[in-house]
Amino acid sequence: MYIAIAQINPTVGDLQGNIRKMIDYIRRARDEKADLIVFPEMSVTGYPPRDLLLYPEFIRRTHNIIETELQPEAYGISVILGAPWQEEGKGPLLNSALFLQEGRVVSVHHKVLLPNYDVFDEKRYFMPGNQCFLVDLHGKKVALTICEDIWNDKDYFERNRYSRNPVEELCQQGGELIVNISASPYHLGKLEERVHMLSSLSRKYGAGVIYVNQVGGNDELIFDGSSMAFSPQGEIVNRARPFGEELLYIGDDFVSLSHQTGKVETTEEFEEDMGWVYAALKLGLGDYLAKNGFHKVALGLSGGIDSAVVAAIAVDTVGPENVLGLIMPSPYSSQHSKKDAEHLGKNLGMQTRLISIETPFEAYINLLNENGEPLMDLAEENLQARIRGNILMYISNREGWMVLSPGNKSELAVGYTTLYGDMCGGVAVLADLPKMMVYSLANYINRQACTDIIPQSILHKVPSAELRPNQTDQDSLPPYEILDEILYYYIEKNKLASEITAMGYNADMVHDVIRKVDRAEYKRQQAPPGLRITCRAFGTGHRKPISKKVSGLDIDTKK
Repeated sequence: MYIAIAQINPTVGDLQGNIRKMIDYIRRARDEKADLIVFPEMSVTGYPPRDLLLYPEFIRRTHNIIETELQPEAYGISVILGAPWQEEGKGPLLNSALFLQEGRVVSVHHKVLLPNYDVFDEKRYFMPGNQCFLVDLHGKKVALTICEDIWNDKDYFERNRYSRNPVEELCQQGGELIVNISASPYHLGKLEERVHMLSSLSRKYGAGVIYVNQVGGNDELIFDGSSMAFSPQGEIVNRARPFGEELLYIGDDFVSLSHQTGKVETTEEFEEDMGWVYAALKLGLGDYLAKNGFHKVALGLSGGIDSAVVAAIAVDTVGPENVLGLIMPSPYSSQHSKKDAEHLGKNLGMQTRLISIETPFEAYINLLNENGEPLMDLAEENLQARIRGNILMYISNREGWMVLSPGNKSELAVGYTTLYGDMCGGVAVLADLPKMMVYSLANYINRQACTDIIPQSILHKVPSAELRPNQTDQDSLPPYEILDEILYYYIEKNKLASEITAMGYNADMVHDVIRKVDRAEYKRQQAPPGLRITCRAFGTGHRKPISKKVSGLDIDTKK
């Protein structure tokens, strides 16, 4: 048996476009004499479709397009695909895998384990499947599973979320080949986690494993693909490239038939570095623009590290002719920041415009302050950011540029951002990157270019918003090296203040950081969507209330 793995990038809700793509892949695989082609979870609708699933007409159209356009293609080749499903068009909605053969739906297999944590909310839409049963394909007994169904092995995970183990149930029925269709979003470290888990699964059951994952960016989520096939000995015999569409092949004797790979790999050969982060952000930004109908972007160039990295990613994503950088100095902007911004724009070959905000800022000061004398307070600092935001949005409205917000995770965490100012934009490219990771990414960009695309003067300057004379970020924040570590433990690891302090961090500093994080929740919930890179990003995976009588300090009994 010859199996094709179709790692595709569907667009959520684009039933016709997704089906056209799937038909193209089916025909290509059939021409290559494949017996079976496997598509990712929810491949017909794209994942996650979220509240589109609440519309009965959307489900009806999904069923109809499968019947009228996909089923007729399932001749001379068997097809496994993912879709929302209702038996006979009524009853509970299920997340399902359809097995198509000879122009008809032979069997439908429902997802048993529904994730309802982090960015997942499947119990809002689906009922879990009850039965697990095998597919007979050319005499091979196939255990067909959907994403989360493989993530509950009691011998691999220290803690199990669910009482059932669909893989075990299917292998007890005689399953010889485990096929898993997935829409598993990426975060740094996820590939290694998947590889070791899948390798363990194949060794435990003595079965080959075929894992097919969606690729592409959908809103804040980035799907890396990284589809893989494992031998019964736990070795990777073929894998798709990350962050791109691909059609690759595997024999059921688990000999790689891909001309690109063609070799067995061990599970020790994977290392996710800044190249993975860069590729993820580029894919996430590119798909956010393309799937929303944008092709050109604008951003403010401050001469700082964040806007420099965003500009570099944007230029690589849509081309320098489609990126506009606005240099908007205020009375407190340093000359070197202005020069750095201009230098960066030239290095990247992007368009830049210089628009001083001194005149409108002075007008506001005269209007709002008695005797026109500045008070040098927070209101005046934020006013500068908001003037810049207004200019960006004006140009966006008039000329059709989509604005990119440059803020990083460290600043968003502690509220070191300005609503309706630097938080303006359609998407926040670095919103899930701690400040020190932004520096690492900048160095990666320069290494790949073999030159200082991002000038060293930007990399080495002291971080500053430059909203008042001689201002630096560390006037009110710990050094970013320390701040990022405290934020990691509090946000991503859910550690209490006492636990973080016990690691050797200053107690007053820890308490101050936690207070800032909790107080800034109202800002983050008004921020543009941020591309997810870490295992705990602000957004759908971070659901803290704005109005609350308890903070991260109040629940700590050891403070």
